[in-house]
Amino acid sequence: MRKLLFVVITLLIVALCWYLFIKPSDFTVNFKVKTTPGTVIQTVKIWDYELEDSKIIAQYGLDGLVQQRTFNDSVVNYTYRFYEINDSITKVSVGIKDINNSLYNRITLPFTTTDFKTKNAQEITSFFELLTTHLSQINVEVTGIEDSPATYCAYISLKGLQREKAMGMMKNYGYIGDILAANDVTFNGSPIVEITDWNVENDSISYNFCFPIIQSENLPITDEIKYKKLFPKKSIHAVYNGNYLTSDRAWYAILAYARKNNLDIEKKPIEVFFNNPNMGGNDLDWKADIYLPVVEKSTP
Repeated sequence: MRKLLFVVITLLIVALCWYLFIKPSDFTVNFKVKTTPGTVIQTVKIWDYELEDSKIIAQYGLDGLVQQRTFNDSVVNYTYRFYEINDSITKVSVGIKDINNSLYNRITLPFTTTDFKTKNAQEITSFFELLTTHLSQINVEVTGIEDSPATYCAYISLKGLQREKAMGMMKNYGYIGDILAANDVTFNGSPIVEITDWNVENDSISYNFCFPIIQSENLPITDEIKYKKLFPKKSIHAVYNGNYLTSDRAWYAILAYARKNNLDIEKKPIEVFFNNPNMGGNDLDWKADIYLPVVEKSTP
């Protein structure tokens, strides 16, 4: 009996020490959404960008990230973890920890509803509502394996953050189009963005903004506009509807499809845009074809 009592007391002490001093968060908020972890991550970053006294201090691929926020004299970390329940549902777990008052919170939280818990739970609720609104404004459908487009094109090379891509397109749409039109160049399809480098951790991209044209011997020569041929690549294809600011949501849907189907892909998306972003309109009427090239496995 004494041994059993000793074991029980020891386990209680260990559990209490873990709860007070080792547990990663003061409390946790969980929810599920019908999207991919990458889309949730990007929405967190957009939300964070719009907040005062907030910053992303760490990211763990597509598995998690840490957002640090300051409320008056409190520094609070939101540690997001993402779990793919299936190819369309993601579980989001947000561990919330007050860096300066963690021990006090852990002692009081089991016995009362504190301002700390109420305030931060409301913040996560606000994020969830923002995410839900965003998901209602986009649609992504992965259709399977297709070849990316083959064409000759005029292009200009750009770089920046993923969220800046659409602005880069809008800024240069008229510039490229006007020069080509003034020189009687024949257009041959919708504009294409060819991603040449994608850093998933910091969301930076390098890309070519391309106008498909008919090749000729009298193309205009400038310091910025260059010419090349795009060759077809076996790719995973998706149809994206929504504002082109967030067409990268289709990239993450394709990544999820590739993981599910054990396909190796090259993280260099190719996007074909069928609407002029300068013309506005209902976002869900905008359409883009998105391709991520498949890496062919060598035969032994």
